[in-house]
Parts: sequence; C-alpha cells; structure tokens
Amino acid sequence: MRVLMPVPDRDFDVTEVAVPWRLLTDAGHEVVLATERAGTRPAADPRLLTGVLFGQLGAEDEPKRCYEQLTAAPEFHATVGWADVDVTEYDGLLLPGGHAPGMRQYLGSAELRTQVARFWALKRPVGAICHGVLVLARAQDPATGRSVLAGHRTTCLPKYMERTAYLTTAWRLGRYYRTYPAYVEDEVRAALGDPAAQFERGPRVLTRRGTAGDDTHAFVVEDGTYLSARWPGDAYLFGRRYLDLLRRTD
Repeated sequence: MRVLMPVPDRDFDVTEVAVPWRLLTDAGHEVVLATERAGTRPAADPRLLTGVLFGQLGAEDEPKRCYEQLTAAPEFHATVGWADVDVTEYDGLLLPGGHAPGMRQYLGSAELRTQVARFWALKRPVGAICHGVLVLARAQDPATGRSVLAGHRTTCLPKYMERTAYLTTAWRLGRYYRTYPAYVEDEVRAALGDPAAQFERGPRVLTRRGTAGDDTHAFVVEDGTYLSARWPGDAYLFGRRYLDLLRRTD
C-alpha cells in the first residue's frame, strides 16, 4: 500500500516520522513524503538528535538510527508537493508531529488542511500523533464547516506534558516547547462536539516510553479508520496499530 506522510521543511519530530516509516517499509508498504514544495529535502528538529538540554530530552538511540536510515532512503530526496498530491492515489495518511518553530509551516497550512480533508472523506486509514492531531482539528469538513474530528474520539499531546516540557526548559530555550499560545490539547478539545466524552488523555506519563519490544507505557486511541497518539513515547505502538488498520482495509 501507499501511505502519504506530509512533513514541514524542518523541525519535525525524529521519532514520530522515522519509527512509523521504518515499521511501514519493513512491512512492505511504500511511504511517500510530502513537503510544501516538491523535491525539498526535509530535516528533523536538530535538538532531538543531539539532546534538547544538556544532551537530554532528545530522541532515543533506536529512533535516531531509524532516522539515519530514512535520510539515506530514495523517498527522502524525492518528496512530492502538498498541492500536487492526488489523495485518491494513497491508501493511508500519516500526520506526524513536532513542536519547534519550523512546524508552523505544516501545522498552519490551509493548502495542506484542504488535502487532508479530501483524504479524510475517502474513509481510508488516517493516523495522527502529538501535534499532528492539530492538522485534523483545523481541517474542515466542507459539508458541515466543522472540524473533521468533530464527531470522533481522539487523543493528542496532553496539556500536562506540553506545560511540563515548557516550564522545565524555558529558562534556557524560551518558548521552544510552546509552538502556539494555545495548548495543543485545548485546541483539539475545542474542535470536538463533546470533548468530555471524545477526548482521551491516557495514563499519566512524563519519561517512560514505549519501545520496539514493549508497549507497556504507550497509548493510542482508535476510532474506526482513525488512529491517534500522544507523543514520541507512543510511536512504536502507533506504527503497529496503524499497520493493523491498513491490513483490515486491504
């Protein structure tokens, strides 16, 4: 199957892009990366590769190895343009996250939101993780004028995680962890018809992550053909559950 993965030119999350890419390609699927302009060679948030603060808080070693493999793959150098995509040619859509300033190109693109809404209407598998859920929250169903998420259960980056990361690092990095004035959770909740019933925060975690071999500390929400996750610590479970969605719709 062909899965479309839009990304910004820079600052996407290493783990949330590279881990699903690795799992999907290992399973025999094709992942097509899309940037605003075709042929752009994108780049992950460099702090996540070297360590956000004193060498800590970055991506784990295994996701970083996956990212190295991705940057050497042909699809990393042959991105398609957001506006040029014919969404009907894809079997799935994956929306990764990231929080650094370069993500605003992707999270704030009306052009991308239009394409995402078109794909959503096809009722094919859509996965979104962390800030990637914002793209869906902001994408409008043309028939109703409401968010495509209005009637669905979802998770996203929880407010307590975003606030903790910001307060821990603001003395050195300023608003690096605050992509927008509003918290991701608040904006996603505002897009839902019944936030109390539809939004799922998941177990409270701050440092423990799911891994390639252990999903104990990971969490995702599945609602029909839509799958969402909270942060990089969910990426392996997110990738595996997304594979299950593709298999069920094959």
